[in-house]
Amino acid sequence: MLGRRAFTPAAGQAAAFISAEFTDIGLERLHGLDDYLQRFTVSGPSSGNQMSAANVVGMIPGRRENEIVLFSAHYDHVGVGEPVNGDSIFNGANDDASGTTAVSELARYFKAKGRPERTLVFAAFTAEEAGGLGSRYFSQRLNPDHIVAMFNIEMIGKPSAQGPNHAWITGFERSSVGKILQDAVAGTEFAFDPDPYPQENLFFRSDNAALARLGVPAHSISTTPIDVDRYYHQVSDEFCTLDLDHLTNTIRAIAGGAAPIIAGDATPTRVDTAQVRRPSR
Repeated sequence: MLGRRAFTPAAGQAAAFISAEFTDIGLERLHGLDDYLQRFTVSGPSSGNQMSAANVVGMIPGRRENEIVLFSAHYDHVGVGEPVNGDSIFNGANDDASGTTAVSELARYFKAKGRPERTLVFAAFTAEEAGGLGSRYFSQRLNPDHIVAMFNIEMIGKPSAQGPNHAWITGFERSSVGKILQDAVAGTEFAFDPDPYPQENLFFRSDNAALARLGVPAHSISTTPIDVDRYYHQVSDEFCTLDLDHLTNTIRAIAGGAAPIIAGDATPTRVDTAQVRRPSR
């Protein structure tokens, strides 16, 4: 799909593919949408030019309609660039097809379990690589007070530096989401850790940030050792570089970790909006 760059036909093909997955799973449409595509436009580089894009969003209604647990990832990547050894397509297998796969498989898993206590929303955002435009648009279309927790899944195709059964959570200290996940998987082989790269400011560099700035307990879950990963934003970020066993185990751990929140047995503390405001210009 030619690197799935936002605002290109290739990104539209990816959105159609994810929509077909959501149809196969049997997700319901978000209120107000005719299909799974949450379409929007932004101003292009030329005066008067409008560019179109779409998030892909589905849901499983819960008994508590206005208490939402959100699972998300971004399906866009950086497109096509200068050839390296004859390859010019930036496939973005880890960044973030791995996360989008997790969202689809979590949707499939929870749909098979029947009606949840809390409503589940599954979102594949576009334009994360263009400044998080997709998640920002999404954040303006739901009441943030209704979102109990957001699990944004970003680059989970490589084992963590802490080990193969570890994932780390950005902004761990900003809400109690991380502690709830830790407690839920206690006694298993898997562990959730605080972000080991605080100097990289990753909490503000993915799609969770748009929701966190509205007070939502919104965090990204990742596993990739970014300090040594040589595939990030390279044409070499290919499917063959992913550890599929690790990817599968991480998806299972996210499902188990989120279970108390979905069941209504745990409710995370909110993010302090005063601590996450956009810098004034």
